[in-house]
Amino acid sequence: MESMKRNDNGPMLNAYPDSLGGNLGDIVNFLGKKELKDVFSSFYILPSLFNTDLDRGFSVIDYSLNELYAKREDLEKLEGLGIDLKLDFILNHASVLSKQFQDIIKNGENSKYRDFFIDWNKFWDGCGEMTKEGYIQPRADLIKDMFFRKPGLPILMVRFPDGKEVPYWNTFYQEVRYPTLDAVDIRNITGVQYSIADGLANLLNKGLSEGKSPSNILNEINIYTDKLSDNQKKELCERLESERKYLGQMDLNIKSPLVWEFYDNTLKTLANYGAKIVRLDAFAYAPKEVGEKNFLNEPATWDVLTKVRELADKYNVRLLPEIHASYEEKIYEKIANKGYMTYDFFLPGLIIDAFEQQSGEVLKRWADELVEKNIQVVNMLGCHDGIPLLDLKGLISEERIQSVIDTVVKRGGYVKDLHGQKNVYYQVNATYYSALGEDDKRMLLARAIQIFMPGKPQVWYLDLFAGKNDHEAVKRAGAGGHKEINRTNLTTKEMEDGLQKEIVKKQLELLRLRSTFEVFSNDSEFTMKCDESKIFMEWKNREERAVLKADLAYCAFEIFVEKNGEKVYQYK
Repeated sequence: MESMKRNDNGPMLNAYPDSLGGNLGDIVNFLGKKELKDVFSSFYILPSLFNTDLDRGFSVIDYSLNELYAKREDLEKLEGLGIDLKLDFILNHASVLSKQFQDIIKNGENSKYRDFFIDWNKFWDGCGEMTKEGYIQPRADLIKDMFFRKPGLPILMVRFPDGKEVPYWNTFYQEVRYPTLDAVDIRNITGVQYSIADGLANLLNKGLSEGKSPSNILNEINIYTDKLSDNQKKELCERLESERKYLGQMDLNIKSPLVWEFYDNTLKTLANYGAKIVRLDAFAYAPKEVGEKNFLNEPATWDVLTKVRELADKYNVRLLPEIHASYEEKIYEKIANKGYMTYDFFLPGLIIDAFEQQSGEVLKRWADELVEKNIQVVNMLGCHDGIPLLDLKGLISEERIQSVIDTVVKRGGYVKDLHGQKNVYYQVNATYYSALGEDDKRMLLARAIQIFMPGKPQVWYLDLFAGKNDHEAVKRAGAGGHKEINRTNLTTKEMEDGLQKEIVKKQLELLRLRSTFEVFSNDSEFTMKCDESKIFMEWKNREERAVLKADLAYCAFEIFVEKNGEKVYQYK
């Protein structure tokens, strides 16, 4: 296929900066290979590109480049290849290690960032009762509809320099770490005999590792704590509490002008890196009001997005709000109606369902809806997360969703429940290739369907290389490590070897087709037809016509492109 002008809806690679080769420079070299010419027009680099600490990038300390993985010249080389970027902006929270939160820990009430994050007690003032632990317990009627990501109230108790304990809103992860004291430390603090200090050290360090507080441990009755006076216990607690450290993702206070300065500066930074699309992570948690659900509050969420878009427009950046919700809630449609791009989180599960049911009926219905409602989407097969299940609710039956789950689990995947709730499905974790039974024909047809669906196709790097479930990575990761099944880093040699495989070569050809023919642009006409297992997908404009004919039962398909009635491309 000759090199042509790329269309705006061209394919987008998706990877961590260390996924291919080890750093962003290796990925740039990969994208510069002749085999990758005219394949990708965009690259979604996950947020470990930035200075981050947790959640493989989704806890941002600041948006400077991660020096371990990326250099400014890497971004400049991507621009030279004609590849623009999609980057993440985590709208709701920032890391405990951010300069703003560290300033609060250091300066307390005197910090200029005192209200950059949400003081729980200020927020709920007059709306509950103060507990002995120092935080307000909101009235039951005010939180009965509130959305919780984890058990208990979403707070992190933060110690100010004067010893005051202040609760800050913490929707997502938190961790409190205390120093490890040995017998000598405890002897120096309390003056007790060494054997008692040694027993106390073992007692304290064991209890702290189990998540107990110093005061609770020291108030337990045993032969060691019985040797301490109340004053000695107080001194020991004070030492531990004064040196405690935190990890976590702290919710930003969108009512603070400093937060909006931060938003503006961040969008400017991302645009300067080459971002044309900015994915807004956790945006639905940002607006908070007493008595509300505090997840996708309306109209407050849309008001916040409008203000963020006004900032983004200054830097010629499109926003892509990210949210998982069931089809029947129609959140995707609300986002689209507000003029934003949205994610097609339905397609991955629908394609698996179509293969299992040997029917393209629901795929056609969904494609028709995208066209009729002019919904601009980014779609995908696999991604850094799992294959969405919650999103399918209301689009296909519960029985068919369960069939998708059973199929993928039978092929080695793992089911993720919704925020720890058993039997409330959220996603299933597997590589897409393994989810399809590690069948090359299915994988190629799935990719062909993706590139013919309306939207901008996003391509997870492991899908491109037909990656298989990595169960060893899940074992190494331990509890909660199910996502590692689909995050295997590839060495440079594995990339080179992969480029010689037919499954990779053919996917690259399909993606190049999508990237180079202008018939796939938004202003072309799309139609889809379905007759049980047989599907017909067509794009056409005044000059070009691209057609996919496929049979889901046999995973057979053909593609051709015509220009002014003459066939100019045939997929073989």
